[in-house]
This record gives sequence, C-alpha cells and structure tokens, in this order.
Amino acid sequence: MSRSFLLKIAAEIKQLAAVYDFVRKTAAALELDPAAAYDVQLAIDEAVTNIIRHGYQGQQGEIEIEIQQAGADIVVYVRDEAPPFDPTAVPASDLTRPLAEQAPGGRGIMLMRQVMDETNHQLTARGGNELTLIKRDVCRKASGRGPS
Repeated sequence: MSRSFLLKIAAEIKQLAAVYDFVRKTAAALELDPAAAYDVQLAIDEAVTNIIRHGYQGQQGEIEIEIQQAGADIVVYVRDEAPPFDPTAVPASDLTRPLAEQAPGGRGIMLMRQVMDETNHQLTARGGNELTLIKRDVCRKASGRGPS
C-alpha cells in the first residue's frame, strides 16, 4: 500500500507550526510507531529550519514537504528552490572534542542522519534541492505489527 501527503509553505519560521501539525497528522494517518513519528518530525523540522535560515536567508521562497508510505517505510521529500546545497556532503561533527573547539553548525544535519535510516540529496530540474529522508519499517499497519 502506498499513500502520499503534501504540504507547501512559504519559507518563513512562523510556518514551522504548520509543518509540525502536518507531520503529526500524517504520522497518525499512517499509524507510525510513536518513536519513529518523533524521529521523522525531528528530521523534517531540522531540514525545513535549515532551508529557511540558510537556504533562503530571509528571502521569499517556497518549501514543499511530501510524505509517502511505501509499504512499511516512510519516504519524505523536502523540496526548495534555494541555492543548491547538499547536506549529505557535510562532514560529521567530531563530538569527542570539547564544544568550544568544535566548528559551529552541522549538528542538525548530523541529527537528521542519526534519526533517519537513509538521507539523500539531488538537484531538482529547476536547480533547487530535493532532500530525501527514509525511515524503514515504521508503519505498524503495513508491517503487520498492529497497535502497540
């Protein structure tokens, strides 16, 4: 079974509440495992915040979030028309060093990688970005696990 949910928002911080509500309702509709729903919410919030702050840098723009169920997996596409940026190419932060010695930034990207099973980036046909986030075996209904 495959289902898809779509949200388009203006690239504004005040839209994060709409994103949160969209992901929460979609997770409920897809009967996501609660821990997985939290991880998906966290990854999407981090991606959208980065696009707004660093991609568009206060300029007008649009962000599209598509969440698809693919069997027991969830596939999230976050699309924008901001300048090209591949978050999957950002090196992992060295958390063994004291915080004062670490370069600023990058922790949100690292967090996305940790909570999702797969993270990919590609340029869109129009030159924007498409970030793909995958969480495997998290739809209870599709996996046959039923409610917990």
